[in-house]
Amino acid sequence: MEQQGEDQDQTSGTAGNDADMASVMGFSGFGKKARTFDLDAIFEQTRRTAIERSQKVTEQREMKDAEKQKRALMRGDSHADKASVSGGKGRPATSSSRPECDSSSSDSEDDSEDELIGPPPPGQLSSRRAAEEDEEFVGPPLPPGYKDSDDDDEEEEDDDNPVKRIPDTHEITLQHGTKTVSALGLDPSGARLVTGGYDYDVKFWDFAGMDSALQAFRCLQPCECHQIRSLQYSITGDVILVVSGNSQAKILDRDGFQVIECVKGDQYIVDMANTKGHTAMLNSGCWHPKIKEEFLTCSNDGTVRTWDVTNEKKHKNVFKPRSMQGKRVIPTCCTYSRDGKLIAAGCQDGTIQIWDRNLSVHTKFHCRQAHVPGSDPSCLTFSYDGTVLASRGGDDTLKTWDMRNFKKPLNVATGLSSFFPMTDCCFSPDDKLLMTGTSVKKGAGNGTLVFFDRLTFQKVYEIDVASSSVVRCLWHPKLNQIMVGTGNGLAKVYYDPIKSQRGAKLCVVKSQRKEKQAETLTQDYIITPHALPMFREARQRSTRKQLEKDRLDPMKSHKPEPPVSGPGRGGRVAMHGGTLSSFIVKNIALDKTDDSNPREAILRHAKEASENPYWVAPAYTRTQPEPVFAEEELDDEEADKEPEWKKRKI
Repeated sequence: MEQQGEDQDQTSGTAGNDADMASVMGFSGFGKKARTFDLDAIFEQTRRTAIERSQKVTEQREMKDAEKQKRALMRGDSHADKASVSGGKGRPATSSSRPECDSSSSDSEDDSEDELIGPPPPGQLSSRRAAEEDEEFVGPPLPPGYKDSDDDDEEEEDDDNPVKRIPDTHEITLQHGTKTVSALGLDPSGARLVTGGYDYDVKFWDFAGMDSALQAFRCLQPCECHQIRSLQYSITGDVILVVSGNSQAKILDRDGFQVIECVKGDQYIVDMANTKGHTAMLNSGCWHPKIKEEFLTCSNDGTVRTWDVTNEKKHKNVFKPRSMQGKRVIPTCCTYSRDGKLIAAGCQDGTIQIWDRNLSVHTKFHCRQAHVPGSDPSCLTFSYDGTVLASRGGDDTLKTWDMRNFKKPLNVATGLSSFFPMTDCCFSPDDKLLMTGTSVKKGAGNGTLVFFDRLTFQKVYEIDVASSSVVRCLWHPKLNQIMVGTGNGLAKVYYDPIKSQRGAKLCVVKSQRKEKQAETLTQDYIITPHALPMFREARQRSTRKQLEKDRLDPMKSHKPEPPVSGPGRGGRVAMHGGTLSSFIVKNIALDKTDDSNPREAILRHAKEASENPYWVAPAYTRTQPEPVFAEEELDDEEADKEPEWKKRKI
C-alpha cells in the first residue's frame, strides 16, 4: 500500500510538472496519445466477415453443383443403359451422408473443421474442392476419353494443325496509290504501319487513330524521285530505316522527320573497301535484331555494309561478295540471323554467302549454286529458332537450308512466279509455316499468298489476294495479323477477330468521321470594332442574303459593256486599237506627212528663222560673251620669217 501511494504521488508530480512545462512552453501537450483498440469488437467483425464470405463461396459452389447435375442428367439420358448397370457402383450422394455427420455430437473436431472461418490456404482449398466434386458427382460414369466441352477438342486441334492458326477470316484494304507497294514495315508494338512504293511515297498508318475510312495520317517523299526498296522499324520502334533507289540510306523518326542520311562514297576509287559509303543504287537493308543502333545495307557497288546510327559519316564494316573466279558480285538482298551473329546475302550469280559479323574477309557459309545464275534472289529470312534459312529466288523457287549442313537445300518448292526484285518470304510466329507471294501478269489471274509446311514443304493453304502480283508479305507475331503489299498499289491486312490482337481490329469498329464543309463567302469581311458608325459595315449573316442585295443594286448588277466594233465611239477605242501602243502605232501609220527627204524637212524652217531670229541670236544677247575670231592668214613672206615651231604643220 505504501509503495502504491508513493507511485501515485510520483505520477501526480510528473503530471504536474508536465502541465507546468506546457504552460511555460506555450503548447497544449507533448504529442498525440496512443490509440486504443477494442480487440473483442475487431475479432467479432472479422468473424462476421468470414462467415459472409464462406456463405458466398458456398452459394457459388451450390450453383456450380446444380449445373453439373444438369449436365450429368443430360448425359444420363443418352447413356440410359449404362446408367442402369453402373448405378450401384457410384458413390452415394453427399446430401444423404452429410446430415449424419452434422447430427453426431461426438465428432466436435470435424464440426470445427467444416465450419470454415476465413479463406483456407490454397492447397487445402483446392484439395477440398476436388474431394467435394468427386463426392457430389451424380450420374453414370463417362466413357473413357470423353471430355466435358467441345472447346478443348477444338483448341487441341488448333494446336496440332497450324493451318487453323492462319488469321484470314477478315481483311481490310489500305489504298497506298496506283503503283506497286514495294515496302512494308510494322513497329514492334504493331501500332503503326508504313508503306512505300514505286510512286516514291511513304505513307504512315496508325491503327488506333484511323476510322473506317482507312486514311493515312501522313504522306511524304523522303528520297525525292527514287523508288522505295525497303522500310523497317528498329527493334525499339523509334526510328525507321528507308532504303531507296539512290546510294544513301536514310533514317526517319516516327513522325517522318529525317534523323540521319548515310554518306555517299567516292565512285572513282576502285577498291570499295576504301570508300566511306555506297556508290551505287541500294537493293535492301535491315536492322540488327539485338543492337538498336546498327543496321545493314547492300548495293549495286558489290558491297554489304554495316552502319551505326551515331556515326553517319562512315560505315562500320564492309563485306564484299565474290564469285568463284574471285570477281565482284552484286548482292540483291541481305539480312541478319536471329541472334545477330551472322550476315547473309543473296547475290546476282545465284549464290548465298554468309559471314560472321565480326569477320568480314572470308565467308563462313557459302553455297555456289543456291539459285539459277542471274536470277537475283529477292529475299533471305531465318527461322525463329535460327536453324533454317529460307531463300526466295528469281528463278520461281522457294528453298530452305539447314545451317548445320549448308551444301544442299532441305526442301524446294517450284512454280512460284516472281516478277519483282523484292518478293518476300517469311515464317509464321509458331515457326511451323513458311509464307510467300506469287506474281501474275496483268489480266492473267490473281496473285496468291501461299503457305507451306516447314517440315514436309507441302502447300497447305492459299489465299487469293488481288488481281495483281503479291510483292511484300509480313506476319506480325504480336498482332497475329498478315500484311500484304500488291502490285496495283494496295496494302491488305488479314486478321481474325478471335485469334488476332489489336491492329486492324481497332479501326474497323470506328465510324467514319463527318467532313466539315467550309462556308465560302463572296468577299472577305473586314472586322473593324472601333470604326465610326458611318464607316462601320454590317456583319454578313449569310451569302444568300448578300447575293440578293447585290442583285438589287444597279451598279453591282450592271451588265458589262460589250467590246466596241468599228471605228469606236464615245471616247472608246475600237478592238484593233484596244491598247495604247496599238493606237499610237495606228495613228503614226495614218500620218500623211512625207519624210522621204529629211534635208528639205529641216530647211523648210530656214526662211522663218532668218526673218525672225528670236529663238537663236537674240536669246543670248545679255549672257553671251563677245566672240573671238581667228586672225587672218599671213602672207607668204611673213610666214617664212616665223620660226619653225610656230609654223602650222600640214
